[in-house]
Amino acid sequence: MSIDLFIEQLFNGLGYGFMLFLLAAGLTLVFGVMDTFNLGHGTLFMLGAFIGATVHEHTGSFLLAVGAAVVGVALIALVLERLLMKRLYAASHLTQVIATLGIILIAEDVVKATWGSASLSAPTPEALRGPVYLMADWPYPSYRLLILAAGLATAGALYLLVNKTRLGMLVRAGASNRQMAELMGVRVQGVFALVFVISAALAGLAGVLMSPVTAVVNGMGESILVPALVVIVIGGIGSVRGAFIAALAVGLVETSGRAFLPPLLKQFLEPAVAADIGSAAAGILMYLLMAVVLSVRPTGLFAARG
Repeated sequence: MSIDLFIEQLFNGLGYGFMLFLLAAGLTLVFGVMDTFNLGHGTLFMLGAFIGATVHEHTGSFLLAVGAAVVGVALIALVLERLLMKRLYAASHLTQVIATLGIILIAEDVVKATWGSASLSAPTPEALRGPVYLMADWPYPSYRLLILAAGLATAGALYLLVNKTRLGMLVRAGASNRQMAELMGVRVQGVFALVFVISAALAGLAGVLMSPVTAVVNGMGESILVPALVVIVIGGIGSVRGAFIAALAVGLVETSGRAFLPPLLKQFLEPAVAADIGSAAAGILMYLLMAVVLSVRPTGLFAARG
């Protein structure tokens, strides 16, 4: 294994981890602060990808596509929170799961009726189609560097929001003890609505950033929701810091497994068999990581809630 390949997969894993963080940070805030389990969070990721890909294709502006995806998904989330989610805050987790599962089914039908069954191919921004030479003889796709920079900047902004602002103080108070926060005069409904919209905007941002890298297809939200759930379990429910560390760990483990396990197994097995087993084993690695962490810390790395 060459050092160039190792560094490239390291960067790819970090990029995937940052996208998982954008999705998982909003999800862990909703679950940690609002005690609401939202299975439809992956749907917001999907809508961000579809809106961004469509705007980018018709306008040719990637910045406009990002803005449209973030604002569009935030507005959808605001309507969703007003019509449905606020009625689920006091409901049981089973009711929340069933209700938000309905969001997935309805959203997939809406996407199919609006965009059809075929996948979309979002173009890479023209200015970012070429490689960047990080070393004299080592090119790396410039768009993937943009993903790294955007993920890191968003993580920093979210850290400042949660830890250095009044809103962040209310969010942390609600995550620690919602009833006490209410007794102290916090307008919980307004905080809940704002947190839900912010979490949706992060999911929409992740969707539009991933759209040039992966195919934009109906149902893509469910496939990334599972790793995001693993991230919040590892990091601890309600903890943005835990979600950040866990997302990077899951991204590195899964990307490295898919890149290095099949070639390693080819030394002992037939190429076709090695590819199948390696791909399957790579998908198991994040669950193994979750099992190891929970065996040591049952509430996750930095749980804000018990």
